[in-house]
Amino acid sequence: MLNLLSILLGIISLVIVIPSAIPLLGWGNWLALPFAVAGAGIGALSSTNGGRNFCLIVLAIAAIRLSLGGGII
Repeated sequence: MLNLLSILLGIISLVIVIPSAIPLLGWGNWLALPFAVAGAGIGALSSTNGGRNFCLIVLAIAAIRLSLGGGII
């Protein structure tokens, strides 16, 4: 059950991260980061690692995009 919740939070954050790749919408990554961190935390409590790994990948994508844009753009 926790793994399913983790995957759901990962999908929510991925839906926010994808449009945030467009220039001047990078602020959406700041909105997606808490969802991805919460999903990774919940996934760590689960017996399987799929949801946690998915959230960590989404977290990495958002963090890389933020670093490329200087944290704002």
